[in-house]
Amino acid sequence: MAVNSSMVPLGTPAPAFDLTAINGGSVSLEDLKDSPATLVVFLSNHCPYVRHIETGIGALAKDYGARLSIVAICSNDSVNYPDDDPTHLAEQATRAGFTFPYLLDDTQDVAKAYKAACTPDFFLYDAELRLAYRGEFDGARPGNSVPVTGSSLRAAVDALLEGRPVPEQQRPALGCSIKWKPGNQPA
Repeated sequence: MAVNSSMVPLGTPAPAFDLTAINGGSVSLEDLKDSPATLVVFLSNHCPYVRHIETGIGALAKDYGARLSIVAICSNDSVNYPDDDPTHLAEQATRAGFTFPYLLDDTQDVAKAYKAACTPDFFLYDAELRLAYRGEFDGARPGNSVPVTGSSLRAAVDALLEGRPVPEQQRPALGCSIKWKPGNQPA
């Protein structure tokens, strides 16, 4: 069943994290703090909504390069959803052209702190790590004919990088619900 993102209030500070990457090592929010814009995106490998736009996410990362720090986080229960285990996430990163760290939120605490509700779920922060955009990548969905361009997210990133305000009217992301471990659903 598809769910919408939770539309966290704009201006909310980015919650701290320090997570293991799928290829080893770790990445923390502190590692990203010197960027003019930071994108934290909750993804999974098995979700058709993510699969539909994943190469668009890879293209966005390539297009913005060092001007935008990006980190992806998978918070899904990989025991009950084995397509979201580290091996399959690595295959996804290669397939989609991800050039950014893909992190594992095994405790699901980071998803709860961000109030992530679905995959994909996008959180774009300004240079002070205050939430500037949370919403859809674009209007493309599995089964519709809208091209995958990332237009909604790209408009927000462009505004941040150019020093303009990001419009406050934003459409929520739509995707598969976070696959919570038994007994671990947020309150």
